[in-house]
Amino acid sequence: MNPRAAAAKVVEAVFVRSRYLDTALDEILATLPPAQARDAALVQEMSYGALRWFDQLTAVAALFLDKPLKTKDQDVYALLLVGLYQLIHMRVARHAAVKETVEAAAALKKPWAKNLLNACLRASLREEARAQAAIAASPQAAFSHPAWLLEEIKRHWPESWATILVANNERPPLVLRVNRLHQSRDQYLARLTQAGIAATAHPLSETAVVLDTPVAVSELPGFAAGDVSVQDAAAQLAATLLDAQPGERVLDACAAPGGKTGHLLEHMPELVELVALDRELKRIKLIKENLARLGLSANTIIGDAANPAPWWDGRPFERILADVPCSATGVIRRHPDIKLRRQPEDLARLATTQESILDGLWPLLKPGGKLLYITCSILPVENENQMTAFLRRHPDATEETLLLNVGQARAVGRQILPGDSGMDGFYYAKLRKN
Repeated sequence: MNPRAAAAKVVEAVFVRSRYLDTALDEILATLPPAQARDAALVQEMSYGALRWFDQLTAVAALFLDKPLKTKDQDVYALLLVGLYQLIHMRVARHAAVKETVEAAAALKKPWAKNLLNACLRASLREEARAQAAIAASPQAAFSHPAWLLEEIKRHWPESWATILVANNERPPLVLRVNRLHQSRDQYLARLTQAGIAATAHPLSETAVVLDTPVAVSELPGFAAGDVSVQDAAAQLAATLLDAQPGERVLDACAAPGGKTGHLLEHMPELVELVALDRELKRIKLIKENLARLGLSANTIIGDAANPAPWWDGRPFERILADVPCSATGVIRRHPDIKLRRQPEDLARLATTQESILDGLWPLLKPGGKLLYITCSILPVENENQMTAFLRRHPDATEETLLLNVGQARAVGRQILPGDSGMDGFYYAKLRKN
C-alpha cells in the first residue's frame, strides 16, 4: 500500500469513526506486505503528525478547498491533511511530498482526487505567507487544540496554559522502567551503552531511564526477558508513593494493561497478595501477558471497582491503587487522538465514574490503610475537585502529604503538568482511612 494512503486511512479512522490511533495504526500496518516493512515508520510519523497538528492543518486546508468534501470522501480529506503535514512539519522535499501525496489518491481508488490534491497542495506552497498568517491569527490553529479544550486549559492554568499546549504537541521521550528484580538501573544503563543506545537516568524516579532517541522495543536489551518495560517517569512514581509494605494485601483497582501492577510487584515482591482488577476479560489478558513477560503473577479478577459486591471476598486491603479512567489530557503528547476523540460532555461522565469508583473502593480499605488516587488528567474536575468532594463525603478520610518534589501542590494532592521534568501530566493524591 502507498504509505501516504495508509496514513490517510489511519487519520480518517480516528476523526471520522473515533477509533483509537494506536489500534487503527496497528491494523493498517498489519496489511503492509513484508517488502514494505521499512515504510511502517513513515506511516506512523505521518499518522501521528497529521493528528497532532489536526486543528492547524484543517485551518490551512479550509483556505484552499472551494467547498467541504462529501462524507464518503473523507479519506481524500485525510490525505490532504497528510500532504499538508509533510509540507509544513516534515523535512521532505516539497516536490516529492506533493507528487507522492497526489499519487496516493489512486491507492484510495479515487483517481479523480488527484487534480484537487495537486491544486490545494501547490496553492499552499504559493501562498505560504497566507497560510502562516491564518495559523497565527487563531490560537486554535497555532496551538492545534480544539477550541473547547484550549479554553478549558486556559481557564484552569492561566499562567501556564501556553506552555502546556506547546508540551502537548512535542514528541514524547521513550522512557523505560528497569526491573530491579533483574538488575540495577546502572547495570541496565551499561547494557544500553554496550548496545549503542544512548540513555540517561531520570532524576525523579529510581527506576526510570530516558532514551536520547526512541527505538523499537525489540532493540532493547532484555525486553523480551522482562528486564525492562516502557513507562513514563510520572507513572513510575505510583509504586513509591503507594508505599506498600511487606506482608500487605494490595488492590490495583483499574489495573489494565498492567504497567503499574508489574511495577508494584517489582518494587515490593514481599506483598502477601496483589489483586489486579479490571472490568473486561480482554483487559485482564493484557495484564497477564505483561506480567508473564516480567516473570511475575498477581491474582487477576474481572470486576467493577464501583461495585465490589460480586467479586470482593470481604478481606480488607492495606493499600489500594486507584488509577481511574479519565480524560487523559495529561498524555496528549503520546496520544494526539485524544484531542479529536475527547468531547466536553465527557468530563461530567468521567467525573461521575471516578466518584463511583472511589465510593465503591473506600469500604474495602482497612482502617489505617491508604488509597492512592491517580489520573493522567490536568483538569481539576477530575483531580483536586474530585478529592475535595470525597473528603466532604467521607469524614473518616484524611489527606496524606505526598513526598513528591515535582509538580504543583493543589487544594488536595499534587499536579504534574505535561513537560514538567520531562514527564507526562499526572495527578496524585493520597488518602488515609482513620
